[in-house]
Amino acid sequence: MFFIFEGYVISEIKEGISFSWETHAHPIIKDVIDYTKCDGSDLVYLSHRIYSYSVVPTDWLKLFRNSFDLKGYGIIGYTGVSFVNTVIENLFFKKKIRRFTTVDAAVQWAKSFNLVEAGG
Repeated sequence: MFFIFEGYVISEIKEGISFSWETHAHPIIKDVIDYTKCDGSDLVYLSHRIYSYSVVPTDWLKLFRNSFDLKGYGIIGYTGVSFVNTVIENLFFKKKIRRFTTVDAAVQWAKSFNLVEAGG
């Protein structure tokens, strides 16, 4: 499930999914780009890890090869495993991935990107 807001997107992936480029990421990215009319560089992605699921790590390479870049990437997690996965994901993501323990903190961080741009 994806929630699209001005400047950021929050995802909540179903329990047990093996999240891949072909089945999940590519169609979702296409839908978000079509809806927001931007290439992703104006969006912050927040992964709200309520459920246990896996990500095909090598599919991060496909994401970057296809020129999808994000303004920022944050993970909201409640278990040690969700944060351990962040270390692996950081190997594939150009920017630092921020970790959060609450949705509110993550949303405030995502909104701060727009405040900086509006003020500068």
